[in-house]
Amino acid sequence: MTAKSTFYITTPIYYPNDKLHIGHAYTTVAADALARYKRQRGYDVMFLTGTDEHGQKIQKRAEEAGQPPLQYLDEIIAWIQDLWEKLDISYNDFIRTTESRHTEQVAAIFERLIEQDDIYLADYEGWYCTPCESFWSERELADGKCPDCGREVQWLTEQSYFFRMSKYVDRLLEFYEQNPQFIQPESRKNEMINNFIKPGLQDLCVSRTSFDWGIQVTRNPKHVVYVWLDALTNYITAIGYGSENQELQQQFQRYWPADVHFVGKEIVRFHTIYWPIILMALGLPLPKQVYGHGFLLMKDGKMSKSKGNVIDPKVLVQRYGSDAVRYFLLREIPFGQDGVFTPDAFMERLNYDLANDFGNLVHRTAAMVHKFAGGVLPKAGVLTKFEEELMELEQQTISNTEKSMDALQFSQALTSVWQLVRRVNKYIDETQPWALNKAGDTERLGTVLHVMVEMIRVSSILTTPFIPQTAEKIAKQFHFADTELTWDTLHEFGILGAGRDIDKANPLFPRLDVAEEIQLLAQNAGNGKEGTKMDETKMDGTGMEGAQIDRTKIDGAQIDGAKQQNKDGSDIKNEKQESDVPGKAQIGIDAFDAVELKVGQVKVCDKVKGADKLLRLEVDLGTEVRQIVSGIAKHYTPEELVGEKVIVVTNLKPVKLRGVESNGMILAASQGDSLKLATVPDTMPNGAVVK
Repeated sequence: MTAKSTFYITTPIYYPNDKLHIGHAYTTVAADALARYKRQRGYDVMFLTGTDEHGQKIQKRAEEAGQPPLQYLDEIIAWIQDLWEKLDISYNDFIRTTESRHTEQVAAIFERLIEQDDIYLADYEGWYCTPCESFWSERELADGKCPDCGREVQWLTEQSYFFRMSKYVDRLLEFYEQNPQFIQPESRKNEMINNFIKPGLQDLCVSRTSFDWGIQVTRNPKHVVYVWLDALTNYITAIGYGSENQELQQQFQRYWPADVHFVGKEIVRFHTIYWPIILMALGLPLPKQVYGHGFLLMKDGKMSKSKGNVIDPKVLVQRYGSDAVRYFLLREIPFGQDGVFTPDAFMERLNYDLANDFGNLVHRTAAMVHKFAGGVLPKAGVLTKFEEELMELEQQTISNTEKSMDALQFSQALTSVWQLVRRVNKYIDETQPWALNKAGDTERLGTVLHVMVEMIRVSSILTTPFIPQTAEKIAKQFHFADTELTWDTLHEFGILGAGRDIDKANPLFPRLDVAEEIQLLAQNAGNGKEGTKMDETKMDGTGMEGAQIDRTKIDGAQIDGAKQQNKDGSDIKNEKQESDVPGKAQIGIDAFDAVELKVGQVKVCDKVKGADKLLRLEVDLGTEVRQIVSGIAKHYTPEELVGEKVIVVTNLKPVKLRGVESNGMILAASQGDSLKLATVPDTMPNGAVVK
C-alpha cells in the first residue's frame, strides 16, 4: 500500500427532528475509530457524516416551534456538531442536504432519471408511515402497523413520481452474487433477498405533493423529491459529483466508490437495494460494502423518547470523558450485533478495564521510572525469557488487532489489546522492579523499566483509534515523538532512546464509586418513565477530570510492594458441592431431552474482574454469540480457549456471576483437581445440535 491509497467511509446522515441519543453516537464513534485506524495505516481517508434535513417531520416540527424550517434546523445542527466535537469525531466533511452543493445535484439527477425513463409519473395508493417516511405494501405491514417502528400507518392517495426499481432486480442480484462482501453481516443479505426482492420488488415512490419542505422537481415544482432519493445521494454530492469545479470533479474521481457505508440495521434495505439501483441508473460504480450494525438497546428495549429511556451522550461525556464513552461502545458491543447499555456494564468497563488495567499500568510505569530512575528512561540491557515471551505476545497482538480492524470487529481488537495490557501488568509482578532496586541490580532494573515504557508506547498506538484523548495524554507524559507513534514502528524495539524525561504520574481514569454512579446513571436514564430525561445538573460537577480518587496513592510503599490490588478475588461460595452419594437419581428421556446442547466456538475470552476462578467467554453458536461465565480460570488461560469448539447448554436461565451475566454453561469433565473441557472436531459447524 502506498501513502496515496484512499479510504472513503460514511455514516448515515442523521435526521435532525430532535437531538441525537447514544445510539446515534454509536455509529459515528465506530466510523471514527475505523477512520483513525486507516489514517494510522497511511490511507488518504475521506470520512463523511451529516444531516438529512428535508421531509414532512421536519416541516411539522418547525411549524410547532413557530420557526422557518432552516432556522429550526440550524439550532439542532449546531447541537449535533458540538456533540461530534465532544466525542472527538474526526470527520473530513459534514454534509447538510439543504446545501446548494447537494440540492442542485439532486434536482439534476432527478431530471436525468426522468429523461432515461427510470422515473415516471403515476398515482400512488398505499400505506405510509410518517415518522419513518416509508411506504409499505399490505404484506409488509406487521399486524397492520409499520414494520420498522411499530406505529400506526395511514392510507395515502397521491400523484407521485416512481422509480422503476423492478427494472434493475436481475442486475442487483447478479451484483450480490459477484460481490459477497457487499452486504455485511451476511445475515442482512439473506434478509434483503428473502423479505424484499424475492416477493417482488415494487417501484419506489420518489416524490411528494402533500408538503413542500424539500427539493423541488424542476419540471413539476408542486412535487418535492422524496427523502431516500434526496438523502442517499449525499454520499456522492458531498465529494463533488456533478460539480463543474475541476477540483471537486477530481475529488469525486479520487474517492468514489465508497469503501464502506456504516448504517443501522433498520436502514440496510435502503442502502443495499435502493441505493445500488440508483447508482446503476446513473452509470456509477457501487460502494464496496454496506455494514449494518445492530441496535444499542436499554434493558427495556430500543431507546425511545416516549419510554423516557434515551441517554444523552453529551451528559455521559461531561461526567466521564469522551474516551470512557467511546471505549464502552466499541468494547462492549460486538459490531453487527445488538448491544445493551446498562449502568452496571458501563461502570465495569470504566473502573476495571480503563482504571484498573490500562490506567494503572501507565500510572505504575511512570511512578517507578521516577522512583527508581529519577524520572529518566534507562537504557535496555540483555533481554531474558520474560521479555521474549512478552514481545511474542506483543507481535501477536498487533497482528490480531490488524485482522480485527480490517474485519470491522472493534470489540475483538480491543480484547486483543487488553490481553497485552494485562500481560504487561503481570510482567511487572514477575520481574519485580522494586526488588531489583533493593538488590542494586541497576542494569536489569533499567531493562525492565525500558520494556515497560516500550509496552506503553505500543499500547498507546494500538488504542489511538478508540481512546484518542488518552493516547495523546500518554504521548505528552512520556514525551513520545510523532515519529515514534506511527504504525510501522510497532515492530521496532529500541527506538526509544535512553535519557528522555518522563513526567510524573497522573491518573488517566480515576476509579469512581460504582454504586453511586450506577444509581446516578439509572436515575438520569429516566427509569423508563415518560417525560423524564438525562439531567445535566445532576451529572455535572466532578466529572472524570475532577473526580475524587478513592484508591491507594502510588507512593514508595506501594511501588515496593507491587501493584494495586483489584476487588477481592475470593472463591465463589455457591459452587456445586460434591455429592455424598455415588450417583444421581435416574431421569426419563423427556427430562434429558429438555436440555439443549449445541456446538459453539469461543471467539473472545478474558478474566472476570475480582474473581480468580471465572472466565468470561463470547461463544459463537452459529445464529448468535452468547456471553458465558465459566469457573475454569484455574485450568485454562484465556488465550488457550480462543478458537476452541465446545459444547454449550443453551437453554439455562441467565444468571449473574460477580456482576457478569452468563447465558449458558460449557460442558467439562473433572476428577479431583483435574478439569478438561468437552470439545468437538473443528469440522463440526457452530450451532450443531448435540444429541
